[in-house]
Amino acid sequence: MPAQIGDLPPIGRPANGALLAAGVTTLAQVATWCRRDLLALHGVGPKAVAILDAALAEQGLAFADSPLAPPTPDRGRGTGGTDSVPGGR
Repeated sequence: MPAQIGDLPPIGRPANGALLAAGVTTLAQVATWCRRDLLALHGVGPKAVAILDAALAEQGLAFADSPLAPPTPDRGRGTGGTDSVPGGR
């Protein structure tokens, strides 16, 4: 059985490794990610995302792309703000 990281639920060795490599060790950090970005990590599949979704819900948290999620700051991945748009205002 893979070692547990932070307060993350057991999601399997490949997914744990992918999250650790991305610097994610807590559910609060997972909540700043959207499902699509997590699924893009090598080793994270739909089952791991479903387990994380349930764990987030138990803590009153949600993925960043959830309609119930509060706004979160950009993680520096070029996904927000007008600074990333040529001629942005």
